[in-house]
Amino acid sequence: MKKLLLSIGLAAIAPLAWGQTTSTTTTTTTTESTGTITEYTPGSTIVLKETSGPRTYHFGKEVVYVTKSGKVLEPDAVRTRIKVGVPVQVQFTGEADKMIVNRVVLEEDDED
Repeated sequence: MKKLLLSIGLAAIAPLAWGQTTSTTTTTTTTESTGTITEYTPGSTIVLKETSGPRTYHFGKEVVYVTKSGKVLEPDAVRTRIKVGVPVQVQFTGEADKMIVNRVVLEEDDED
């Protein structure tokens, strides 16, 4: 009887002892798009006039604003330089109505 109970107990926990673990890898693809700002709501959305028409992008939690040469813009420069009529490139993840911007690149020359 003891051997039967021991066998049943081992049979019950054996799958747990030798079970395989699995891991999932998620790949996030960043896409770029270029256009002219037609609407801009800081921290919320940016609408670009692109060759295919207007497109709305939503801002992620952290957005980096840089010049064409790669210089990171300070918050004061973002407030004065990111506005309607300015050509920019946005880098985003997602698609359709869930495009989340994480980087905005000014297509204008740097201001010193």
